[in-house]
Amino acid sequence: MGTPQQSASAGIWATFTESPVAVKAIFGGVFVNRVGGFLNIFLVLYLIAEGHSAAQAALGLGSYGLGGVVGVLIGGVLADRLGARNATVLSMSSSAVLIAIGAVGLVSQIFRPASATLLSELTPESRQVMIFAMYRFGLNIGATVAPLLGFALYNLDHQRFTLLFWGEALVALVYAAIAIVALPRRTTSRAVESPAAAAGPAGGYRDVLRDRRYLLYLIATLLNAGVYTQYLSTLPLDVKAEGVPVFWYTVAVALNGVLVIAFELPLTKLSQRWPFKLTVGLTFLLVAIGVATYGLPLGPTVIIVGTLIWTTAEVIGAPTVFAYPAMAGPAHLKGRYIGSFQFMFGLGQAVGPMVGGALFTQLGHGVWPVLALFGLLAAPLGLAGVRSPAKQSAAGSDPGAGEPGSSAAADEHAAVGTGQPPVESPIEGVAIAEQSQP
Repeated sequence: MGTPQQSASAGIWATFTESPVAVKAIFGGVFVNRVGGFLNIFLVLYLIAEGHSAAQAALGLGSYGLGGVVGVLIGGVLADRLGARNATVLSMSSSAVLIAIGAVGLVSQIFRPASATLLSELTPESRQVMIFAMYRFGLNIGATVAPLLGFALYNLDHQRFTLLFWGEALVALVYAAIAIVALPRRTTSRAVESPAAAAGPAGGYRDVLRDRRYLLYLIATLLNAGVYTQYLSTLPLDVKAEGVPVFWYTVAVALNGVLVIAFELPLTKLSQRWPFKLTVGLTFLLVAIGVATYGLPLGPTVIIVGTLIWTTAEVIGAPTVFAYPAMAGPAHLKGRYIGSFQFMFGLGQAVGPMVGGALFTQLGHGVWPVLALFGLLAAPLGLAGVRSPAKQSAAGSDPGAGEPGSSAAADEHAAVGTGQPPVESPIEGVAIAEQSQP
């Protein structure tokens, strides 16, 4: 893989080419899966065409989203117990045959914690941020292609929706095939320091909840996701109420997608070297500032500037925010830590529009300072919730531990135990042991 120095400064191409085949398979799989995620885009139209009311169609879409939120929690358990390969195959093959909307939403998201867990296990710590940036790149490209492909199938099908269902099922089966062929049956996490640790209790979400520092991170994630998603829910309501041409809202949304796809990977080459605390805190803060900007007299300039501010947060910080959960806890709970993060992020995206909409009906344009306060609260909580790698090592046996004073000895023990010289961590500049490749 190269020397520690080379690993820490690796760029996009080096990180990709030197990654194991399984990592590349995950990139291809999540892209394929995201490209096929067009069913939820046309779900409301399908339900209305079948004779359901608008309220029933909204309920169906809500059940799909709720199933996805619950699915990542189940996925975190299965990732730890079955391994990423088996969890992914189960998720995709089940998605291909199920019809019930809520069930499809649930099983289709089980693979996410499994994929993230495997990416973390097969990637050196110094490349975690970059590897998650690549993972997000595949998701974003797939999300851009999905509505276009879905629209094409919708217009090709004389029955309008049959090809959409068959298309999504086929895509799920393709990803299941990729997982069977390219993903390892089980992996041994680099974070497991001894056979005794590997043979320890499996643990569960109760152990994650005992990690007080990580709970702060989860709360910050919930708040940040709820505020972030307002551009899709409350902003269009305000644009219409203020009489601003919808064209400018469309331009802002498109601008966000273009900038994230074009600049997130290149800028991650720099941001992966920043302390995690700095990146997380700055990311959450900029999201709050961007949303607060919408509180100015609304017009094209305010919409574009506000969107640029929180898009900057996404570009520089999203890979770090998504990478940290894989390194926040002990190895045997990696899937649960990732699953709990994805659950809170999804919950924030589900609850945020409801809260924003309710506040908007009461406050109108004055809703933005209130929403920004939630975002501002996320910043200090995120800062407090991120611990250094050494403290993570100390917390491995007790997720509630990791307080100052206990980390140095654990860190020194980790370095001695591996027989490798300590290297600088990209998280906070503290010495950690370079682990062997899986």
